[in-house]
Amino acid sequence: MATIALFGAGGKMGCRIADSMRPSPHRLLYVEVSPAGIDRLRQRGLSTTPRDQAVEEADVVILAVPDKLIGAVASEIVPRLKTGAMAICLDPAAPHGGELPARSDISYFVSHPCHPPVVGDETDPETRRDFFGGKAKQNIVCALMQGPETDYARGEAICREMFAPVINAHRVTVEQMAILEPAMSETVVATCMVVIKEAMEEAIRRGVPAEAARDFILGHINVDIGILFGYVDAQFSDGAKLAIERAKKRVFRPDWREVFDPENVLAEVKAITQGVKTAPR
Repeated sequence: MATIALFGAGGKMGCRIADSMRPSPHRLLYVEVSPAGIDRLRQRGLSTTPRDQAVEEADVVILAVPDKLIGAVASEIVPRLKTGAMAICLDPAAPHGGELPARSDISYFVSHPCHPPVVGDETDPETRRDFFGGKAKQNIVCALMQGPETDYARGEAICREMFAPVINAHRVTVEQMAILEPAMSETVVATCMVVIKEAMEEAIRRGVPAEAARDFILGHINVDIGILFGYVDAQFSDGAKLAIERAKKRVFRPDWREVFDPENVLAEVKAITQGVKTAPR
């Protein structure tokens, strides 16, 4: 049994982790400084531990704090961790952006949820409405940034508890995780999803009834996923294929894949950790 200190325990992510780890055999210490966060923990029947005590006693620390604060928080915590301790980050931005203090005698582990898949096997209606995970099953990605190889299994086991119920834990590198997020999931996919929603709003602005537009687009997203990701044995119609080819030249820059270039991924990561707006070159 390990002593795990959850920093930012009263935040949105911290509360999810606190809820998920209630059955854990580990000893949990909850560290929170904001009155609102402390109140959220109190409502769950959980009490906080002073930061200095938690750092001194922790075998593992989980940094459930905003990306732009991780560098400052880690600089206070990491130098005081015991030798052999593990620090877990929940996003690759700070680790990939060089925000973690150098400390060769501890392990750095990074994990991030994939969230429940659009195509899944959940049958309970309430569970199917869980978009973040915690009730619905999800996959996760994990990376051992530094530390002995045996610590990968230790980190994955804790992350499986944090993000339970977990289907698969995919092992990647921190650099690969940064390709997944922000480059793939935020820079490209979330941006395209925003455009999709704006397209629906434009259809409504041009006179299409709102409910009809919403039902039409959500249904077609479902079909498109089935076709594009190989869940159904079907193809786009010839007309749809022509429309896609014509539209790609108008909607996307020919060089849009440059967002995946290492220097552009790093630029986005640094923008996240520094809390500023930037754009890949």
